[in-house]
Amino acid sequence: MPNVKLVVSDPETGTAKTVELDEARAKLLYGLRIGSVFDGSIVGLKGCKLMVTGGSDKDGIPMRPDVHGPGRKKLLLSDGVGIKPRRSGERRRVYVRGNTISADIVQVNVKVVEKSSSTV
Repeated sequence: MPNVKLVVSDPETGTAKTVELDEARAKLLYGLRIGSVFDGSIVGLKGCKLMVTGGSDKDGIPMRPDVHGPGRKKLLLSDGVGIKPRRSGERRRVYVRGNTISADIVQVNVKVVEKSSSTV
């Protein structure tokens, strides 16, 4: 299994940093859904609360918040995550990944929702 990349965005400063997670620490994220808040000490960021905002699998297929479960599904979409319409009113059938983190996910996007004063 490849290592998981955790992309941590800080909305206050507008910066993002990538943290590589080994398999043991990545397993702690399995089962979390988009919108879930967890403690940053799990991934080595003490004093932070992080919220899952998305991710993608090994083939680059994005996670979508309105698709439940960890699997891949083929949906007819007109806008949102996973599609960029070329014409007005266009709809396409595309693959998207569910909103739950599993072993197939290789990139997880999170944002900082709370910082302690000691983490500057």
